[in-house]
Amino acid sequence: QVQLVESGGGSVQAGGSLRLSCAGSGFPFSSYCMAWFRQRPGNQREGLAAILSDGDTRYPGYRRGRFTITKDNAKETLYLHIDSLNVEDTAIYYCAAAEYCTGGLWASVSEYSYWGQGTQVTVSS
Repeated sequence: QVQLVESGGGSVQAGGSLRLSCAGSGFPFSSYCMAWFRQRPGNQREGLAAILSDGDTRYPGYRRGRFTITKDNAKETLYLHIDSLNVEDTAIYYCAAAEYCTGGLWASVSEYSYWGQGTQVTVSS
């Protein structure tokens, strides 16, 4: 049974940084494509970063530098480090996994079969 459990969210001040974690189990963690998404109030779920099955990373170009995705296969944990938080980063953050995802479609929700329950991040000014 595939499980993804996010943690690390909370209330933070603008300008700070945060590291989110996603513990995976029930699937071959090291070989799966994994990603971070977020959903801001009133908006659709949007892709932030992904690590493909071959280990390559993907980011939306304009966010590169503030979001860093890493993966520790030994701990079966996916991370998202967020720098320079601002109030627009307030959202529920989700991790997602797929046996395989196409590099060009990594940010598409439909690419992923498995999702965590999400962790809330609230940024105050």
